[in-house]
Amino acid sequence: MISPLILALGAYLLGSLSAAIILCKLLGLPDPRTQGSRNPGATNVLRIAGKKTAALVLLGDMLKGLIPVVVARALDAEPHIVAAVGLAAFLGHLYPLFFGFHGGKGVATALGVLLGSIWPVALATAATWLLMAKVFRISSLAAIAAAAAAPFYAWLFAESTPLLVMVCVISIMLLWRHRTNIQRLLGGAEGKIGA
Repeated sequence: MISPLILALGAYLLGSLSAAIILCKLLGLPDPRTQGSRNPGATNVLRIAGKKTAALVLLGDMLKGLIPVVVARALDAEPHIVAAVGLAAFLGHLYPLFFGFHGGKGVATALGVLLGSIWPVALATAATWLLMAKVFRISSLAAIAAAAAAPFYAWLFAESTPLLVMVCVISIMLLWRHRTNIQRLLGGAEGKIGA
């Protein structure tokens, strides 16, 4: 059995790889930290590079949340270790070692963590995001609504307390990372998807 510390450290390091920064560099595009919202995430890459690159960033950010959790589960790790590994991957995206601890907001990585740990919660959370995005066309509002709903879904579907706590912590951190978006939403100044 791999040490839980090694699993968590590996998850954090994988989470620290920014799909947005790496892909933009490989494709000869501007660093997303210098353009648009300056956030290294799929929504900002959509603004500066288009749908295909944004979809690749979304996939990359999801996989770095999904893979460590799937590995931990495949090793029959206890739920509290799976939760710690999921949180470590998520924190790696928010505070990446390789990019000066300045990362993205974590929506796609959180979805990957949920998909690997409690897939019904991932599906319900993604459905909430999609519904809100379709109705209001504001990515941050969709993310905020999904983050706020995720603990309720986890309460319904989580198989253990550590996983429920993990979802609650991730949701709180997602809301915190969107605090400036919340201010802009309240002021009616938040941009729409594709604008």
